Amino acid sequence: MRFHLPVAQWLTSTGALRSLWCSVQPVMVVTSLYAIQTYMSSTTMSDGQTVWYQKEVSLPNKKRGCHLVTDDVVRQVPELENVKIGLAHIHIKHTSASLAMNENWDPDVRVDTEMMLNKIVPEGQNYLHSCEGPDDMPAHIKAALIGSSVTIPITNGKFNVGTWQGLWLCEHRNHGGSRKLVVTIQGMKK
Repeated sequence: MRFHLPVAQWLTSTGALRSLWCSVQPVMVVTSLYAIQTYMSSTTMSDGQTVWYQKEVSLPNKKRGCHLVTDDVVRQVPELENVKIGLAHIHIKHTSASLAMNENWDPDVRVDTEMMLNKIVPEGQNYLHSCEGPDDMPAHIKAALIGSSVTIPITNGKFNVGTWQGLWLCEHRNHGGSRKLVVTIQGMKK
């Protein structure tokens, strides 16, 4: 698909480019008309149907620290297998735990990460917010630093991650309890 100069000028001058952007909701930032061409031709050539799934999953109580939970999430979201190409957005519904993509092979990385987080954000710093215990405010800060969500590409029904990458639940409380995640999947159906 090639745009002729008058079409390209019309797209940019009339606001049609904005309408096009809003209607296709691409997963990339459009930096040129070529990027729009590439995206549109890849979606219009596909015979797949766009699907959306959203599910709340639960992770059992974990001790304070960083925990590999990739398999726990995949087990609870069988809809993942229905997606040829897409994205999984995973959000944690808590303010004292976080999610991260990191090392999945050597468990020492998770131990060292917890050690460093405790050095960066120690307990006992006379925090104003202390009504839920000495680990509460540091947990909020750690969660803010690491983040509450990750987005993972999906290819042929599986997370498309690096060899040594896995999804971590970073539990920042001594007794955080079970944790709820919202998994939203969008993509082309297999």
